[in-house]
Amino acid sequence: MALRNRSTITEFILTGLSDDPYIQALLFVLFLVIYLLTVMGNLTMLLVIRADSHLHTPMYFFLSNLSFLDLCFSCVTLPKLLKDLLSEKKTISVESCLTQVFFVFFSSGTEACLLSVMAYDRYAAICHPLHYGQVMSNQFCVRLVLISWGLASLNAFVIVLLAISLDFCEAQTIHHYTCELPALFPLSCSDISIVTNILLCSSLLHGLGTFIPIFFSYARIISTILSISSTKGRSKAFSTCSSHLIAVILFFGSGFLCYLMPPSGSSLDLLLSVQYSAVTPMLNPLIYSLKNKEVKAAVKRTLGKYL
Repeated sequence: MALRNRSTITEFILTGLSDDPYIQALLFVLFLVIYLLTVMGNLTMLLVIRADSHLHTPMYFFLSNLSFLDLCFSCVTLPKLLKDLLSEKKTISVESCLTQVFFVFFSSGTEACLLSVMAYDRYAAICHPLHYGQVMSNQFCVRLVLISWGLASLNAFVIVLLAISLDFCEAQTIHHYTCELPALFPLSCSDISIVTNILLCSSLLHGLGTFIPIFFSYARIISTILSISSTKGRSKAFSTCSSHLIAVILFFGSGFLCYLMPPSGSSLDLLLSVQYSAVTPMLNPLIYSLKNKEVKAAVKRTLGKYL
């Protein structure tokens, strides 16, 4: 209610990805395929990890959480995008927009934390294989996941409080296909300097706080791999973390650029947002399944069991 008392508008208009009806039709088909592949891929990973006892290890416990999170992440933006691609007027209420802002930050923040936790898991497996079972106990793994979800929830809550503090008077058009906080700044008729600085500090703190452990984990992993004498041993050690490294590059590369650059409403902003919110959740199951013999074998066993 406080938001409505200060703001004179009740809904926003999204510009979407294109105004051309033919391009919108093509984009609808493209994103529908992406959405279906994301849902099917991540549900398959969840089912396989749950059903196959060979995958009841810390690495796949974290991977199942990542698959569930990617499933939620895609449901935050893609259904609304698909609906808008078929609509002439792309509107969203202020309350729904703020809700979307919360879940975008919650999903992306939790994924950043999980990728950091998975890097530590690979470090423990490769650099301390004899003590791996003691270091990565079941209780410790559950604790790490709960901390990841908790930190991301706290960060998203702070971001939404920032968004609620903004006043929206006349401008309604968001030059984006979804509600992201940087895209709301040009619409605000209040002073956004403090909010912008807090968002930048929060993004840096959360981003670097999750990326730095990944960097140091892989520095130790690479050092350990290079010290292995046999070529076969080095290849096997690298194959256990190559999938995770690809996922890290895809997610953090686009995420950092999207939130550290000033919002401009350009095609690059939209492309980066599509990359980390739609494409990465679709690619993660493919990356971990195509490059992982254990997952491929588990998929065959599970399909053989049920079909």
